[in-house]
Amino acid sequence: MRIGKLTLALFACFPALAACFAPAADWPQWRGPGRDGISHETGLLKEWPKEGPKLIWQIKDAGSGFSTPAVVGDRIFLLGSKGTDDEFVQARAVDDGRKIWSTRIGKVGNPDQKPSYPGARSTPTVDGDSLYALGSDGDLVCLAVAGGDVVWKKNLRTDFGGKPGTWAYAESPLVDGDVLVCTPGGKDATLVALNKKSGDLIWKCPVPEGDEAAYASVIIVDAGNRKQYVQFLQKGVVGVDAQNGKHLWRYNRTAEGSPANIPTPLAAGDSIYTAAGKSGGALVQLNVADGAFKAKQIYFSPKLPTSIGGTVKIGDYLYGTNGKTLQCVTFASGEVKWSDRGIGPGALCYADGRLYLHGENGEMALVEATPEAYRERGRFTPANPPDRGGAKAWAYPVISGGRLYIRDGESLWSYDISAESKL
Repeated sequence: MRIGKLTLALFACFPALAACFAPAADWPQWRGPGRDGISHETGLLKEWPKEGPKLIWQIKDAGSGFSTPAVVGDRIFLLGSKGTDDEFVQARAVDDGRKIWSTRIGKVGNPDQKPSYPGARSTPTVDGDSLYALGSDGDLVCLAVAGGDVVWKKNLRTDFGGKPGTWAYAESPLVDGDVLVCTPGGKDATLVALNKKSGDLIWKCPVPEGDEAAYASVIIVDAGNRKQYVQFLQKGVVGVDAQNGKHLWRYNRTAEGSPANIPTPLAAGDSIYTAAGKSGGALVQLNVADGAFKAKQIYFSPKLPTSIGGTVKIGDYLYGTNGKTLQCVTFASGEVKWSDRGIGPGALCYADGRLYLHGENGEMALVEATPEAYRERGRFTPANPPDRGGAKAWAYPVISGGRLYIRDGESLWSYDISAESKL
């Protein structure tokens, strides 16, 4: 779009007008731009009407599964599955949800899992003209964003001897510069780094004890002058040197007694919060002496946020749910500032001073992100919810371009959460 001199002059005179023309914030990967559940969008509704924000559209043919969308520009990307033989990546239009393309990537992994929740789980990662996605059976693909054509494909089981957990692969691939990082699991290539353009192996890390892949996703942590990839495996959290794949440290406490390690770790500086539903939540600090790293436990408690829906850190405080309540916790000490039943356990993200919670019961809630008290500013249930059987509404909410996207089974909703124009 060409911007003329008159338009530029108006921007200079009316900053609010310039804000209206600012590009929408994309949500290109799992948990947003920083993999931390935080959107930097502003100008959003501070309170929802009783019936909830305005529904723009709902689609009911997204396919089965628990994948959350990635949103870039005018397109939405997500995984779905039909039966156990067809797992696919799809692109849809932001304006009305119509399907633009769909590409099959493989079959559904571990269909005989118990309890049984087979289906697509990974969130696509969009990087420029390429999209990266991991199917639940270990099919790792690079697709062309424009039309969904396959650029390259690997399988974590057959190419790297991968070993997933009971509920198959659920990780969302990490793109870091020219490198793609993911977690096959197993004794030979627990984590791998690949050339994102070709899929060629750069390094593989055989983590001691030959850990299975769990259900979290890799994050980047800078500590001790070393860039690391941190991942929650079946037996514990590990740190790996980003340059060469060398195993640096591990912390096992939050994996003890947990059959499914799901929440992605959250990092702030050299401190990492990790949690699992059957164990507890913990903060560890990475210390280094004579070149060796050690994860020092700062606190641990089974009463901290541990739910599948993860946590966000806003200022000095951590927000997340456990089995019953939403909590605000002092990040550095683990002190619980407040706890409220709200809508119960759920997944959350943050934008413009508010927490957006997608409850496991299917409800949505808007809550102030403040350590002072629980202050709910809206609640609603998405229209025409699906019959999800024995599963729950585990998909994370997504915010992009003034819209809230909610996935639940084969349904995907788009809601307008932008504030009214003040011009």
